[in-house]
Parts: sequence; structure tokens; C-alpha cells
Amino acid sequence: MRTGSEPVTARSPLRMRLWLSLWGVAWTLFGVVAFSLADRPGWAAACGVLLAVTAADFAVIVHRMRQGSRFQPGREVPPYEPDHADGRTHRPWTRTP
Repeated sequence: MRTGSEPVTARSPLRMRLWLSLWGVAWTLFGVVAFSLADRPGWAAACGVLLAVTAADFAVIVHRMRQGSRFQPGREVPPYEPDHADGRTHRPWTRTP
């Protein structure tokens, strides 16, 4: 059941993000090793920080992929409001004066 204005054929970009994060992990790991061997500790530390960011992104992506396609947010997240095509927005969960 669709709850928003997304296209019927919408696809998740998680698989693409997974491969891009793996590419980033590989390059930053290479950078850490190469700059450590070249005796450039500043650049090695910068690549280490980027390695931590890309590894965290990879972990988040794997977590989201394991949740599956049927993951639904909790009751505190209101449903998406469909586009009315006339510029108005109707939000039944907010009060209007």
C-alpha cells in the first residue's frame, strides 16, 4: 500500500550506496596504508577519518538493507501527504486557526 506521492516503480538506492561505500572504504584504506608508508602522518590521519566515516555509512546501509522492504516507521511518524497538484497542502495532524 502506498502512503505517499512516490512513483509506483520507485526503487531504493541502497544497493548503489552499498557499492559506493565499499569503493570509499577501499580507497581510504589504501590512502591510510600508502600515506603511512610514505611517512605522511597528517594525510594518513585524514584518510583514517574518512575511513571511519565510510565504514559507518556502510554499517548504516547494511542495517537498513537487513530491515527489509517492508519496514514501516512507528506511529510517531505521520503518513506522507499526497500531492494535490494545486499547490495546497492538507495536514490533518496539525491544527489550523
